[in-house]
Amino acid sequence: MKLFSTTLCLMMAFTALMGQERSNVIGPKDVKFSSDRLTPEVLWSLGRLGEYTVSPDGKKIAYTVSYYDVAQNKGNADIYIMDIEGKNQHRLTQTPQGENSLAWKADGAKLAFLRGGRLYEMDVNSMAEAPVTDEGTDISGYIYSPKGNKILFAIETKVDKTTQEVYTDLPKADAMIFDQLMYRHWDTWEDGLYSHIYVADYNNGKASNLKDIMLGERWDSPLKPFGGMEEVTWNADGTAIAYTCVKKVGKERSLTTNSDIYLYNVASGITTNLTEGMMGYDKSPRFSPDGKKVAWLSMERDGFEADQNRIMVMDLASGKKTNMFENWTYSAENLQWDKTSKSIFFTAYVQATSQVHKLDVEKVSIAAITSGDYDYHGCALGNGVVVTDRTQLIAPADIYSVNLKSGAVTQLTAINKGILDQLTLPTFEKRWINTTDGKKMLTWVVLPPKFDGSKSYPGILYCQGGPQSPVSQNFSYRWNFALMASQGYVVILPNRRGTTGMGQEWTNQISHDHGGQEMRDLFAAVDSVKKEPWLDENRIGCVGPSYGGYTTYWMAGNHNKRFKAFVAHCGVFNSEMEYITTDELFFDNWEMGGPSWEVNNAVAQKSYAQSPHRFVQNWDTPILIFHGGRDFRIPYTQGMAAFNAAQLMNVPSKLVLLPNENHWVLKPQNGIFWQREFYGWLDKWLK
Repeated sequence: MKLFSTTLCLMMAFTALMGQERSNVIGPKDVKFSSDRLTPEVLWSLGRLGEYTVSPDGKKIAYTVSYYDVAQNKGNADIYIMDIEGKNQHRLTQTPQGENSLAWKADGAKLAFLRGGRLYEMDVNSMAEAPVTDEGTDISGYIYSPKGNKILFAIETKVDKTTQEVYTDLPKADAMIFDQLMYRHWDTWEDGLYSHIYVADYNNGKASNLKDIMLGERWDSPLKPFGGMEEVTWNADGTAIAYTCVKKVGKERSLTTNSDIYLYNVASGITTNLTEGMMGYDKSPRFSPDGKKVAWLSMERDGFEADQNRIMVMDLASGKKTNMFENWTYSAENLQWDKTSKSIFFTAYVQATSQVHKLDVEKVSIAAITSGDYDYHGCALGNGVVVTDRTQLIAPADIYSVNLKSGAVTQLTAINKGILDQLTLPTFEKRWINTTDGKKMLTWVVLPPKFDGSKSYPGILYCQGGPQSPVSQNFSYRWNFALMASQGYVVILPNRRGTTGMGQEWTNQISHDHGGQEMRDLFAAVDSVKKEPWLDENRIGCVGPSYGGYTTYWMAGNHNKRFKAFVAHCGVFNSEMEYITTDELFFDNWEMGGPSWEVNNAVAQKSYAQSPHRFVQNWDTPILIFHGGRDFRIPYTQGMAAFNAAQLMNVPSKLVLLPNENHWVLKPQNGIFWQREFYGWLDKWLK
């Protein structure tokens, strides 16, 4: 690929962009590119929408946008503001540290945010700002109480002793000592620090008298590593704090998903468990404005991280709990009560797109608020509108509003218009493909820019990770399907068995059947699309991350000459070894049926018999392997084992190890490097 002229142009333009005043610019409109195709460098120049929040009077929206400086190898988020109609957009901050965690004060005149782990407040008219917390307190999240007289904080708190504290005469020892499981998680070694909830008084713009409500406890709230302040809240009158927590350690913690919602009484200091006896994930509590009910997200089964995410509602007076999804098969996210306390807005993946929905709590009925081939991701309520963000396979996130009476959808931001207007983007279509067991499978097909049906194109089959996750209208900054198609590939995206958004039964069908029907689904998708005259069946590759990496390794030994190249990222190669080196043992216990040494466990033995390493003797197709050195979920030795096997089998192969990346690739230069290697490999073998 011809990357170098585009790269040079981008670096020069982006350096200039980062140094200029952009206080009234929503995006790098002055950046010019030498090609009209989306490239990795162009992708990393896009502004990335972060969070957004509607002012209490419903008249303004504050939001963040991040831009990445590739030369400096880092990104930075700044705060912007606009009217609810999308007018008068301008920037509020421009600092080296960046800002996050936005929240309006009750009067709507001030906006709170975090910068460098410190809480600040800004007058949105004068742009004057002042710190609320002292320097040196590293805050990861906060929420003002309803009456505005207190603030709760999430703060990393030291509980366990360090090695140096155990052996005071060895201050330079860098060893770690463990005597139980969960000694590392995703990308972090257990270091004796836990995220705790604190409550503080708030007067005259200052927080004081911080109190740890989890004093001495060896567990986290919010849950690590993915939980945020959506897992914590005040009750309606500010007398109690509800928080999500798994109060287990060691082996018990590694074997469970049983989080509960705890209610801490601020006056008495007493903590009670609101979800005692509910065995799966319970998280994200939301109290109704009238104070009579609390809603939360709940999974029924312990150990299954992809169970249906139901909305549960408890009547606080009687304690009665009601499952609002008794007759609904999809999963909810992003709960938001309306002001009447009669309805809850939420998002859910339905038929491979994420849409905003409204739940009538009294009637226990659900209605979709949005529709179309888009992903809507959030629910912030204004006066008669839902403010949300939307993506498409070929469009990054922008903010939209949805009129609750007319249903009209209005785009409020165009963060990347200056760049997107320069590009000729791919197109996509939706297909329903027949599976081998007589089902219909939704499959997206992304076509190259200026697609010409009389020409012949190489193709890529994308294998989704998870294994339970959606193949929807998401716009990713690594597995970007518009970028793949812009390099001249037809991209095939099947919602194979196990994906979410197609109903819970469809999702359930991959558990205990890895290497089974989901592989036949993938074969059915590629076999169907390659019948088209414009897809060259002799130039199709197969790629995937995480469980998609497992899939790719498995395909390499079972594809019957369908593919001419493979790319696996952070995939499982040897399931038996992965079980005893991963962190969250509940995952493999559920998916595989148990450990491999249970020789009388028929489910487990069937699962491990499908491990990709068992088919390596059939490998004969070039394979590129990526892995992160800080990936503790699927340790990097899995990538090494796959590469070593390929080399011993004399299969053309390459191992790309990123020592300081985890399960993802997060640093800008590593991201561009990853994409160059990815497309360089596919171009070599498919073009």
